Amino acid sequence: MPKILANDGIDKAGKQILEAAGIHVETNKIAQEDLMKSLNDFDGILVRSATTVRKELIDACPNLKLIGRAGVGMDNIDVAYARDKGLKVINTPEASSESVAELVFAHFFTMARCLHLSNREMPSTTTKERFNELKKVYSSGVELKGKTLGIIGFGNIGQAVARMGIGLGMHILPFKLRAEDVKIEIDIFRTVTDTKMVLTMKCVPFEKLLAESDFITLHVPFPKGAPPIIGKRELEQMKNGVYLVNTARGGAVNESELLEALNSGKVAAAGLDVFENEPLIREELRQHPRVSLSPHIGGSTPEAQERIGIEIAQKIVEHFK
Repeated sequence: MPKILANDGIDKAGKQILEAAGIHVETNKIAQEDLMKSLNDFDGILVRSATTVRKELIDACPNLKLIGRAGVGMDNIDVAYARDKGLKVINTPEASSESVAELVFAHFFTMARCLHLSNREMPSTTTKERFNELKKVYSSGVELKGKTLGIIGFGNIGQAVARMGIGLGMHILPFKLRAEDVKIEIDIFRTVTDTKMVLTMKCVPFEKLLAESDFITLHVPFPKGAPPIIGKRELEQMKNGVYLVNTARGGAVNESELLEALNSGKVAAAGLDVFENEPLIREELRQHPRVSLSPHIGGSTPEAQERIGIEIAQKIVEHFK
């Protein structure tokens, strides 16, 4: 019977699939420093973002046959090295797309209507004068409809963001390294018929996206230590008053240069779910009135975790079958 260590947990639906296939699942977490001496008891390890699987661990565990990432990004796994060693490496690139996309728009709506600020001040509003003062200050919010949405990275998550943006009446500017046309399915009419609408989205040059977008969101893999995708040069190319969201990886946006752009008003507001030195967040970002914050929760909904658990379990069963 194959044994799998789900070191960062697995949804019960995924665990049930594995156990029904005769695969033993261990969910008691083993500390990172103890994995080298314990992992040889297992045929596979399943991780999220809390556990890393580097070449040293792979070399120390010759019995290991499979590494699974319950999520999209695999920057916490030495993927190429593992595959060179003959290990199967799998992830779940589609399961959390809708959850991440919804968080992107949660940040956009929050910033566009100043909710991140009014939510801080309304609890202490006890007079009519203060209420009217805040009403005046926060009546300057903007609508998303009719605005241009730039999507940096147009994989599963980027396409989910595009579908939502189209539903809101936004103009979409997608960018991907291979500037190809991408067909996306939209279930806009699902409540009336079973017909799906297919749109062909034309990817645009990076410079065009930066120059013309009112709202920009990042959805790209970003290796640790790589140069930022958004830095001073890219920020200078953006519209004045642009809204920026990063739910991809910390470091994809240079935080120091973002702060400068926020302070100058170049960037109207930034929504951040990931950070350069996560879990530590620099104080200037934590306290900045133009920043909407969330603690790396992009794919952390019960619905997404169930889909992730099912998808990763099915792939594990298929491998060991």
